[in-house]
Amino acid sequence: MKYIVVLGDGMADEPIPELGGKTPLEAADTPVMDMLARKGRVGRLVTVPEGFHPGSEIANLSVLGYNVPEVFEGRGVLEAANMGVDIKPGDMAMRCNLICISDGRIKNHSGGHISTEEAHEIIATLQQELGDDTVHFYPGVSYRHLLILKGGDKRVSCTPPHDVPGTVFADVMVKADVPEAEATARKLNELIMRSQKILESHPVNLRRKAEGKDCANSIWPWSPGYRPSMRPMTEEFGIKSGVVISAVDLIFGIGVYAGLKPVYVEGATGLYDTNYEGKAQAAIDALRNGADFVFLHVEASDEAGHEGDYELKKRTIEYLDNRILRPLMDAVSEMDEPVAVAVLPDHPTPCRLRTHTSAPVPFLIYRPGDTPDDVTVFSEESAADGGYGLLTGSQFIKSLIK
Repeated sequence: MKYIVVLGDGMADEPIPELGGKTPLEAADTPVMDMLARKGRVGRLVTVPEGFHPGSEIANLSVLGYNVPEVFEGRGVLEAANMGVDIKPGDMAMRCNLICISDGRIKNHSGGHISTEEAHEIIATLQQELGDDTVHFYPGVSYRHLLILKGGDKRVSCTPPHDVPGTVFADVMVKADVPEAEATARKLNELIMRSQKILESHPVNLRRKAEGKDCANSIWPWSPGYRPSMRPMTEEFGIKSGVVISAVDLIFGIGVYAGLKPVYVEGATGLYDTNYEGKAQAAIDALRNGADFVFLHVEASDEAGHEGDYELKKRTIEYLDNRILRPLMDAVSEMDEPVAVAVLPDHPTPCRLRTHTSAPVPFLIYRPGDTPDDVTVFSEESAADGGYGLLTGSQFIKSLIK
């Protein structure tokens, strides 16, 4: 048996009046997901342990079966793994967003979805102006970058910028949790303020402003941590080889620590216009070329949720069904070796809230030969009646990989 997990980031939601009281997943035309639900078994999964923030880093670690309280060390260190940045003892790594601030408030968490090329210009300037022996900026993809602070104390409270659109930025700056972390909090807040002065007149932002686009006019560091200790999935669950397919450094980084080989797809953007067909083909090629396990991550629905765009979110779910799952299942049906398929979100990103929640997510598992339950469509509501019930921790991945 081979295994593939197709994860629609943030795909779950709440009922939306404009969609007739349906969620985007319920309103979307998803014949392949519904077929898999009929032929397989469904349930709900708690992906965010109590006491943890409902971030994608937490939820995806849970989906892959890891004990989050034991292994989680912040989002930055996970992204650093994919970027090839070696986290040394004493280094604190953080996700560093380029965000847009307007009239003193956080307008968006993405610098107006700044391009990777533009962002690299900005990060190079920040490294030149703010970098030193203890501070280092590393460029990532679009608005997602990395900050390393040598000697930093991770006992600080940082607010994910996608959680607080419209908030006065000064109200959600870094705060020390213990007296020993005061110096770290002061340093990070100083970097935020200095970055704003530098980026206000940066050539990239001047061009974007002239084009009527939002500017990436501040950094926003968050999710601090040190190097994690994670056993690869080959040891945890007995798979021989696996790959991870995404457009997001965080997911690739989790994959690296999990022992999965990153597969990069040209045109994979992390947005609604991502290369769905390319991702599907990459998964098919991996299965045909010997991979036992494929983790295929699609970010688009999460970004639509953060923007509060329920019509776009519905469309991204339909794209996942028609442009990824359909060709994938067509190819799987012709393979000599049976393939088990799972589909799920990592967490809800309700359009009403424009941020993540900790609510359990629906999932389906189709394993050739397994007896199906009575569920005939895949949705948040139907999953509550599924044969798997409510799972936690590593129960999902263990139900898939037997």
